[in-house]
Amino acid sequence: MSNAPRKAPPSFVIVQRQPRRRWLLWLAVAVAWVMSLAAVWASCGYFAPERPAGESAALHRLHQQLGHYQERHEALKQRVATLKRSDQISRVANKEIQSALAEREDEIADLRADVAFYERLVGATAPKKGLNVHSSRFEREVGGTWRYQIVLTQTLNRNAISLGELRFSVEGVYDGKLASIGWDELHQKRAAPGQDYSFRYFQQIEGSVMLPPGFTPQRVRVSLRGDGAAVDQTLAWTTSDNGATASSGDSTSDAITNKDS
Repeated sequence: MSNAPRKAPPSFVIVQRQPRRRWLLWLAVAVAWVMSLAAVWASCGYFAPERPAGESAALHRLHQQLGHYQERHEALKQRVATLKRSDQISRVANKEIQSALAEREDEIADLRADVAFYERLVGATAPKKGLNVHSSRFEREVGGTWRYQIVLTQTLNRNAISLGELRFSVEGVYDGKLASIGWDELHQKRAAPGQDYSFRYFQQIEGSVMLPPGFTPQRVRVSLRGDGAAVDQTLAWTTSDNGATASSGDSTSDAITNKDS
């Protein structure tokens, strides 16, 4: 009989892998994780405080009130803008009215002065006169010219209207000699037209003339021609400040302005 030695059994055993079991294990883990999330969500919903029953309705009402207040705010802004514009228009209109009232007050004051002046002319003790030069007054202007104001009156015939032209000359001293400055020279033009007058009771005639430099005025000779009447009157040279005779200043200005009142 053979006494050959036996081989020892191997130390390692080769076992075939089973991938399906590993896949099932991962699936079981995933299912358990999803179930745990569902349990957590359910517990949160269960233990969370319940919302009051009327909260949704109150929130809806708040939204409605907010919308209402926003609309009212826009309407108030529009109204403020309209009121501002209306106030601006009212202020402009008020200024125009005040300006018009001031003009009317000035006109009324002038008319009252005219009435008072005429009352003095036709007073019970005042003698009645035909066409007459009541007064003349001069005032120095900025440009070197002299502004004159001559008042004509007629109180003899209240129904008559006096029509005609006015001219005047200024008499005084020039270079130490007596001199007379005529109408054309006063206006610094040839054949200067006379100043028209037309009135029933009285008229104030105004204008501007130029006197030669160095000329000292003393008298004013006024001539009225028209309606078959010829009036020549000489009045003293008077100024508007104190009525004193004044010497003309040196000036080369030739501005001329005539105005019938």
